[in-house]
Amino acid sequence: MLTLKPVSLKEANAFVSHHHRHHKPVRGHKFSLGCMADGQLAGVAITGRPVSRYLDDGLTLEVNRLCTNGTPNACSFLYGAAARVAKAMGYRKIITYILDTEDGTSLRAAGWTCMGLAGGKEWTGKRKPSEPIYPAQMKYRYEKRLDGR
Repeated sequence: MLTLKPVSLKEANAFVSHHHRHHKPVRGHKFSLGCMADGQLAGVAITGRPVSRYLDDGLTLEVNRLCTNGTPNACSFLYGAAARVAKAMGYRKIITYILDTEDGTSLRAAGWTCMGLAGGKEWTGKRKPSEPIYPAQMKYRYEKRLDGR
């Protein structure tokens, strides 16, 4: 049985460093959640402000990292929990991005909707990192409305 646990950003980032296939830890967050299975941390969701300044309206949150150790149903469990916490905090929408090579099954299972391809393959302009922080691939944006619309 999966259970929810609040985790610190430090603990969540340590899990991401150890288990994530293509992303590094994040610098900040609004909250982080852990998924426990058989007394062990099986996954984390790190939720913060949207990376896109166009979507950062004060009423939208983004799951910036979601990482598990492969435990069945942990991803959809964490996506659902992140949405419930965001709603309880008064947010109206929660979003996340996945690579175009990922299928989004866990997001759809948690009631999220694919909004289509989003963004480019990499950062551009002044905000471009000095080194790549994720694979240069297209992404899909998923969202879940929290205000009943």
